[in-house]
Amino acid sequence: MQVFRDRVRAVKEMLTDSEMNAWQGLLHAHHQIVRKLDSELRAEHGVTFADYDVLLRLARAPDRRLRMTELAKRVMISPSGLTRAVDALVKEKLIERERSDSDARVVFARLTDAGMKRVRTAARTHLRGIREHFTGRLSEAQLRNLAAALEVITGPHVPH
Repeated sequence: MQVFRDRVRAVKEMLTDSEMNAWQGLLHAHHQIVRKLDSELRAEHGVTFADYDVLLRLARAPDRRLRMTELAKRVMISPSGLTRAVDALVKEKLIERERSDSDARVVFARLTDAGMKRVRTAARTHLRGIREHFTGRLSEAQLRNLAAALEVITGPHVPH
C-alpha cells in the first residue's frame, strides 16, 4: 500500500504535458532569441546583449546616470555579470564611474556621449532583431495573449 501511495504522490508532483510544454517553450525561446540578439549586437556594434542592457538603462535614466545599486536592480544580469560589463564599458569609454559629491561611498555609472551614440546605433539592430526573431513571428492576437499571460506571472511591465 505504501508503494502505491508513493507512486501517486510522485505522479502528482510531475508536470502535466501542457505545463512541461509551456515551461520548456519559454526557456528555449528565451535562450534562442537572446543568443541571436547577442550575436547580432556583438557582430554589428561590438557590445554584448548584457552591455546593451546596461547602456540602455543608463540612456533612459535622468542625467544618463544611476547609482550602481540602482543599475544592478534594473539590469537583467547577475551582479558579477554587471561588474564585468561595467568594467568593459568603462574601458571602452562608453560609461564612467563617478563618486557622489555628498557621499563618497556612493558610486554612479554615467553614460558618456560615446556610449549614447553606441546605444542609439545598436538600438536599430536590437529592435530589428526583436521583430525578426520574436514579435514578427506572432500575430497581433498572439502578442496580446502572450503579454497578458506573462503579466499574470510578473505583474504589469513598468519600463525602467
